[in-house]
Amino acid sequence: YAEVMLCECYPLKMKLRVQLQCKNLHEYLRELSPDILDRLYNHPATCLAVYRELPALAKNYVMRMLFLDHPLPQAAVALWVKKDCQKDHDRCVSVLTGLRLWHSQQLQGGLQGMVLNPVFKDNLRTALLGGGKTWADEGSGLGPDRHARDVESLDRYAMERWEVILHFMVGSPSAAVSQDLARLLIQAGLMRSEAGEAPCITSAGFQFLLLDTASQLWYITLQYLNTAQSRGMDLVEILSFLFQLSFSTLGRDYSVEGMSESLLTFLQHLREFGLVFQRKRKSRRYYPTRLAITLAAGITANPSSSSSSAVNGTPGTADSGFIVVETNYRVYAYTNSELQIALVALFSEMLYRFPNVVVAQVTRESVQQAIANGITAQQIIHFLRTRAHPVMLKQTPVLPPTITDQIRLWELERDRLQFTEGVLYNQFLSQADFEVLRDRAQGLGVLVWQNAPHRVMVVTPHGHSEVKRFWKRQKSHT
Repeated sequence: YAEVMLCECYPLKMKLRVQLQCKNLHEYLRELSPDILDRLYNHPATCLAVYRELPALAKNYVMRMLFLDHPLPQAAVALWVKKDCQKDHDRCVSVLTGLRLWHSQQLQGGLQGMVLNPVFKDNLRTALLGGGKTWADEGSGLGPDRHARDVESLDRYAMERWEVILHFMVGSPSAAVSQDLARLLIQAGLMRSEAGEAPCITSAGFQFLLLDTASQLWYITLQYLNTAQSRGMDLVEILSFLFQLSFSTLGRDYSVEGMSESLLTFLQHLREFGLVFQRKRKSRRYYPTRLAITLAAGITANPSSSSSSAVNGTPGTADSGFIVVETNYRVYAYTNSELQIALVALFSEMLYRFPNVVVAQVTRESVQQAIANGITAQQIIHFLRTRAHPVMLKQTPVLPPTITDQIRLWELERDRLQFTEGVLYNQFLSQADFEVLRDRAQGLGVLVWQNAPHRVMVVTPHGHSEVKRFWKRQKSHT
């Protein structure tokens, strides 16, 4: 018989657009192990923070059951909403069970009932009604601070620290960060490091720079938490501390007494992020900044969707509006910040620079170059809108429609081709062999593309192993 042979198959790897993905608070907590979640709920601050971010209907359910000592039948719970709101009810049940706030329990007679997580229930009661241990030691026991910081100086310090990190990402020679932070940026995929060279920004890093401060901070915090256990840190301890910080009072100092070595190390990292102010490394007191207090607030609206973040920049920071966009594609940036100028330059051509204003032009080439670096049209529009000058904010819409439409059209112009990863099969010995394998791949739903006259086909990476196994069986029967 004529030996049938499939000579070659090649993995095809195209450059795909990388989208910056970031979980919101609930998505992150749902992925934690049940043991870690139950330990987290031993802290009243955590329970209050989680409750604060629940959907309104889910909050109502928790309040209804907070002071009940016995489980409720599921049928009774289902009657809390009208039939036309069943989807909202199902969504709330999914959130509450995913966070382990609700437990299913069998009642007498075999009925299924629902009960609040007892640990969560007790600690949420404590948080709402008072009592229990203090969440953080205030610095009053240390006496008055001769170097006390007011709110304005804390805001300024926080943004200075955060901008150092952003300057480092855009390659500013004057910006330096610790090795730990540089390693974190690389692990997060925001920067890459070639042997013997300084870290440089990635396409995901470009997208990151276009986010507002609150979203940037939440994203970095998530990356840090993902590496906490590999650093030998107790994830529950540092998460609980973060939630405690979110309930701190801005401008008040707190003591480090009683903190573990792991928590003191974490405090130094927060100091580098600009989340806390500590005058010296060995200082016995620290001041939470506005960034820390707002970190765990309002983040249920997914900030990652870099294209449509619902979190605005921190008030009073360098994110305040400074950009004017005209219908002739001119962009005027009223700022002296090197960082903000570098961000505008990511998607525009710089024309002139004056002491307090930079003039740039949004062009087809500049936008498509930004898109090639992984930035989307929606991210550019979001950046311009969230940093719009107060004069721009008085008009509706904020940005000229001709500008936003054209930026989207330039993206569509570049995205006419869609890249799909796959495995190439070619050099079949006969047309019959090709058709047998093609039909099998088509039947499995893994065929991406085929050219019968040239006996060439492409299958998806996950379907490659199944197609290959089929071919080996077919070959053995020939």
